[in-house]
Amino acid sequence: MSEITVPAMGESITEGTIFKWHVKEGDAVSVGDVLLELETDKVNLEISAEAEGVVEKILRQEGENVTIGEVIGQIAAQEGVTKSAPAPKAEEPAPAKSEAAPAAEAVKPPAPAPVDSGDASGTTASPSARKLARERGIDLEQVQGRDPIGRIYHDDVKNHQAGAASASKPASPAAAAPAPAAPAEFTKPVERVRMSRRRQTIANRLVEAQHTAAMLTTFNEVDMSAILDLRKRRKDSFKEKFEVNLGFMSFFTKAVVGALKKFPLLNAEIDGEDIIVKKFYDIGIAVSAKEGLVVPVVRDADRLGFAEIEKEIVNLAGKARNNSLSLSELQGGTFTITNGGVFGSLLSTPILNTPQVGILGMHKIQLRPVAIDEERMENRPMMYIALSYDHRIVDGAEAVSFLVTVKQLLEDPESLLLEG
Repeated sequence: MSEITVPAMGESITEGTIFKWHVKEGDAVSVGDVLLELETDKVNLEISAEAEGVVEKILRQEGENVTIGEVIGQIAAQEGVTKSAPAPKAEEPAPAKSEAAPAAEAVKPPAPAPVDSGDASGTTASPSARKLARERGIDLEQVQGRDPIGRIYHDDVKNHQAGAASASKPASPAAAAPAPAAPAEFTKPVERVRMSRRRQTIANRLVEAQHTAAMLTTFNEVDMSAILDLRKRRKDSFKEKFEVNLGFMSFFTKAVVGALKKFPLLNAEIDGEDIIVKKFYDIGIAVSAKEGLVVPVVRDADRLGFAEIEKEIVNLAGKARNNSLSLSELQGGTFTITNGGVFGSLLSTPILNTPQVGILGMHKIQLRPVAIDEERMENRPMMYIALSYDHRIVDGAEAVSFLVTVKQLLEDPESLLLEG
């Protein structure tokens, strides 16, 4: 008998939701066959069979939350096929209950134990957060962090001591209280749809970013004439040589890297009373997927050429839309670029991807009249760009200068070969 268990999914993830079973009781499976899809806060993971046999029991159903190490099903060895022959007929909930009950009782006790001990060993925190927690006798497991990848920071420990108890317990009844009354308020047809785990995480992070950072946005506009001309002249030979299209994202990624080198505080994060300035350039590229926005990371973008950046973005975007991104491809970005222009957005104020302190927003290219000099006007392909930044460590002058540098590099694409 082989057990189907929830695997470890990264230090910041302790549970998931069964999104879809790809097999049913009685199905024969081979090693490597996909059994189910598990939805987590960040990505959807496929769990494959580790043994050959027949799916004898499915202990947890679609939509149920499960924890790391929990047994969610059983696979009988090949010789057990005849014994478990009635299992396929017991797909309906009522008949399955009597058979599943003893198995569930046997499985239930071990499930919570590994999870609790795993949480304790898996908690990650900055040095200053650990020091403060030791000084004040705070259990880091109980601290709610604001970091998307689950790391605990100095401010998180301070905030926990100030009001963690009142924030965690009263908050859930208060949030849940309006829910039962909501249906009665509607006299016309409505549809109530449960938010996916990823959508809940996105919602929480966006609110956290606005509550924890002193966020401000500055704007500028870019004349895209030079880039459009360069792409027109080079796109065919570029595609032929590198087997990838020459898009806009490689230009913007290179321009951002060049500007970050001049203004390193935009490539930093806050840890308590310290500023961590990163000397590497892992650029997050926001991608809209079916289940919500994800931000895969292009590693060491300063060391990549235009073609390598374009290939990596195409690869990551494809994985995002197929729900096949790994956790390592989502973690640890230093700065983010988001492109609302693909959906027709003319102007927006992007929200920080905390703990990062800067995010660049791209927008739609639109022909607008531009004054060439006192007497001449021309229609030029213009794009508004926006930089949201954390005013706690980035001053307005620095943010504006950063955005002007991005603008200048984009309007002179050849300079990207030197600056980026």
